[in-house]
Amino acid sequence: MEQSAPVTGGLCWAELGTTDPESARRFYTRLFGWRPETDPRQESGGHTVAYLGDAAVAALAPLYQEGQPVAWNVSFAVADIDAALRAVGAAGGQALLGPTDVFDAGRSAVAVDPTGAVFQLWQADAFPGAGVFDVPGSLGWVELMTRAPRQAVSFYTGVFGWSVDASRRYPRWGVDGAAFGGMVTMDEKFPHEVPAHWLPYFAVEDVDDAAVTTTTVEGTVLMEPVSHPEGPRIAVLRDPQGAMFGVYRAADGR
Repeated sequence: MEQSAPVTGGLCWAELGTTDPESARRFYTRLFGWRPETDPRQESGGHTVAYLGDAAVAALAPLYQEGQPVAWNVSFAVADIDAALRAVGAAGGQALLGPTDVFDAGRSAVAVDPTGAVFQLWQADAFPGAGVFDVPGSLGWVELMTRAPRQAVSFYTGVFGWSVDASRRYPRWGVDGAAFGGMVTMDEKFPHEVPAHWLPYFAVEDVDDAAVTTTTVEGTVLMEPVSHPEGPRIAVLRDPQGAMFGVYRAADGR
């Protein structure tokens, strides 16, 4: 990933919504070496921030509302969350939740794009987002899986001002010239019931070891480790509660 810190319009955070936060803490601590710290305030609802050293890298939280799926959610930084939500609506998306004040950390909202992919918006106050990117155990890439790529490009470039590098078979999203994600067109190989979604990728030292560790701690390997000619070695995994995520070899970049 070419983005090294949270920037307005770019990727800033990833948060897991899960049915079993304690199991998730054990799973991801074993897999990524995270140090989880749960907010003791009752009103936080058990929200947990995972650290690598002193750097915040991701969050784990219980499901907050009925019908919410177990999933990793990615957040994009905005300067004005109310204005961003108006832009989402004008571009054919929809606000699902918020904006909500998160103590003194910032303001959060959940939205869905016109192709059905859910994402979050974050207006920072005391908390800008991830302290590191692209090092083992941290977030380093996000991938939009969608059946309507042209509609997705129109939406995200209009709302966030992203650039789209379509010179390769794999289009890449960028902000201020720095790539932070890509897009995959969902074809007939994807089950019909799988909706459009954002998939986060976390850096690891060894993708094959990460896949083996996942199975030993009751997770599942959805896509076996593979090396791409124009990209890194990657795998797609699923945690014991069903949340999907990817891993890639940090030395390869994204």
